[in-house]
Amino acid sequence: MKPLDAPRYKFCPMCGHPLVTKRPLDDVRVREVCEACGFVHYVNPTPVVGTLPVFGGRVLLCRRAIEPRKGKWTLPAGFMEAHETLQQGALRETWEETGAHARAGMLLTVIDVPYASQVHFFFLSELDALPLAPGPETMEQRLFSESEIPWDDISFTTVKTTLEHYFNDRRQGEFRLHMYRLDE
Repeated sequence: MKPLDAPRYKFCPMCGHPLVTKRPLDDVRVREVCEACGFVHYVNPTPVVGTLPVFGGRVLLCRRAIEPRKGKWTLPAGFMEAHETLQQGALRETWEETGAHARAGMLLTVIDVPYASQVHFFFLSELDALPLAPGPETMEQRLFSESEIPWDDISFTTVKTTLEHYFNDRRQGEFRLHMYRLDE
């Protein structure tokens, strides 16, 4: 039985009664439960969606204008919104962060990040034109060849490993789906 990371709510969103932390009957985990109406608060992983945008054989990276990891380089990505597909979310995030309309290709990486309660999905994508102006979450964007990637200034391990898989697959002449788990 795994305990809660941290309580999220103090009161039931259905009836307003205080929530208690306990293991509901027929469950294997401790959850927040309303003893008045029976509501159970399930905490689920958050999907993070993004693209690895390519233009002219080079990869577009964004320098983050926001925390966490402000000033570090990243692929355009963010939290998936309700009522959109993985691919729609990845393309939306690419447009919001870079101003570029990308065409999504295959799914390149699926990365379980259990310590953050997230799953990251990165699609290969192609840009039809260079973006003119990044969005407010990006202070700078640039195209990089593999040898130019600022590896020591990459924002997140999921971004770094996705870039590594991309360049390794490109050298081998075949792209494939990479699924793995990162533990901090």
